[in-house]
Amino acid sequence: QVQLVESGGGSVQAGDSLRLSCSASGRTISTAIIGWFRQAPGSEREFLVGINQRRISTYITDSVKGRFTMSRDNAKNTVYLQMSGLLFEDTAVYYCAARYDFYGPVPTSPRDYVYWGQGTQVTVSS
Repeated sequence: QVQLVESGGGSVQAGDSLRLSCSASGRTISTAIIGWFRQAPGSEREFLVGINQRRISTYITDSVKGRFTMSRDNAKNTVYLQMSGLLFEDTAVYYCAARYDFYGPVPTSPRDYVYWGQGTQVTVSS
């Protein structure tokens, strides 16, 4: 059984930076596609960025392009989401998700991911 645990969220001011972590247990992340999503109150879960097994292909949605970057540390079985220049509209619960046994393009739909963390709250005040 795979478990994902996000951490690093908090309350910050607009313009600040945060780094979220997603630690996996039960299976190595090196064989998984990992995605970061977020969900604001009253909104659908939104794909932000994903990384595949080769660690060289990431897909970033326009709303965070240039501000958010994703990395993975296979030795620590952890992925990170570095967020800079945070905006009020970045306020949401952030989730990491994993899909194993798939080696195609990074999926962007929540339905394509099997394992999810519990989420970590990011609140940005203007």
